[in-house]
Formats: sequence, structure tokens, C-alpha cells
Amino acid sequence: MEIFLDKRAVKQIRLSAQDAIEEGDTETLREDILEAFTEEQVEEIERRLDSGDFFEFLTDMLDEWSGDDVDELFELMDAQLGDVGVDVKFEKKSAADDEEAAEGGKEEVEEDDFDDEDDDDLDEDLDEEEEEEEGP
Repeated sequence: MEIFLDKRAVKQIRLSAQDAIEEGDTETLREDILEAFTEEQVEEIERRLDSGDFFEFLTDMLDEWSGDDVDELFELMDAQLGDVGVDVKFEKKSAADDEEAAEGGKEEVEEDDFDDEDDDDLDEDLDEEEEEEEGP
């Protein structure tokens, strides 16, 4: 079975893991990891687990985690789920991405990043401005 965690889910887990590192509390992290998976994915994972309990699986995984490295958590999650036949795909943040974020680097924006609807809204705004300039 293959599961893809979207950017939002990965970001939430990363933020929650960072909070867990700082505060030493993994309860919220466990809940955030659980919420990253759909109900159907959780059911399928539970079918593959000996215990049949994904929450317990996450508790054991977090007990095994050293608690000081977010990337280690993702590696552990990948390995543990891989052991039960679940291939988890997620965007892994590289060290270069972390450095760029720390330096306040700017992302390159591609033309495809904007919707045509945004262009239409802009055109409407410009039309309204032109009408106001022309006056009554």
C-alpha cells in the first residue's frame, strides 16, 4: 500500500514535532500524525498491524524516537510503516531548504503559480479604475 502525505500534512507534522522537541510532550504530535492520514488509510494500516491499533503504533514509534530531530521522526515513520507494508511518500525538506528559510531566501515564483481567475480579478479592478478616471 502506498500513502502520500501532502505538503500541508508534512508541514503540520514538522511544526508539531518541533513543538514536541521544545516542550518534551508528544501527545499533540501523536494526534497530529494521526490526523495527517485519512480514515480509510488508518483502517488499512490497522489491518496490517499485529495490534490493530494505529494510535498504539504511533505511541510506540514516538517512544522509540530520540525526540531531538524532526527528520529522524520522518525516517522512523517511513521505516516503521514500511515494516508493515505501507510505503509513505512525503516531501522531505532538505538541509538546503532549512538554510534558505533561515536566511530568509525568496522562492522563485513561476507564471503557472497564478490562477487565471486572479488575472480576471485584476482586469476587473483595472476596468473599474479606468471608469473612475473617465468620470461621469
